[in-house]
Amino acid sequence: MKLVFIGPPGVGKGTYAQAVREKYGIPHISTGDIFREEIKKGSELGARVKEYMDRGLLVPDDLVIEVVKRRLQEEDCKRGFILDGFPRTLPQALTLEEFARPDLVLNFVAREEVIIERLSGRRVCSVCGAIYHVKYMPPKVPGVCDKCGGALIVRRDDQPEVVKERLRVFREQFAPIIQFYEERDRLVTVDASEQAPVVIPRVLEILEKRFKGVQ
Repeated sequence: MKLVFIGPPGVGKGTYAQAVREKYGIPHISTGDIFREEIKKGSELGARVKEYMDRGLLVPDDLVIEVVKRRLQEEDCKRGFILDGFPRTLPQALTLEEFARPDLVLNFVAREEVIIERLSGRRVCSVCGAIYHVKYMPPKVPGVCDKCGGALIVRRDDQPEVVKERLRVFREQFAPIIQFYEERDRLVTVDASEQAPVVIPRVLEILEKRFKGVQ
């Protein structure tokens, strides 16, 4: 079960990936997590990635591909994987076909106003980093962290105007990749406008139909 999850910020990919990982026992692989792990380990690869990240530059395709390829060769990927954040470019998608061709690509979509509400309502503790939402998971006292009493803040990335720009960039960046998988009949679009308890069963049903007998 080789899966790719595509979707804009705030659509809930990480939550859906966790549910699939728990059911099928395949790893959820985020390129951001891999980069952080390699940097933490102090590996040569991590040092090369850090050089770009420290300069605020995008990590080049060939380096991203090398990092992902190495991760997919690990033991826990033998039964499959969920790729989140890769591929991000058409060259990455083409190269992935050569060493780990995805069986299915889930394209999560939600109305723009839904995503803006989700992200702009998010509050993060300035002390311990705990995450809340003013509508879906409010703190007991507005503006105050339940866990440590720290002040809750809105991250710059979660401000409505910034969210709109992030969504525009996502649409522009991922349109060729979505088309690539659509043309190969491996793309399934999933409506993720509702909350996770509604969307997760929808995702699992798609996978159960496509991969009958896989446990």
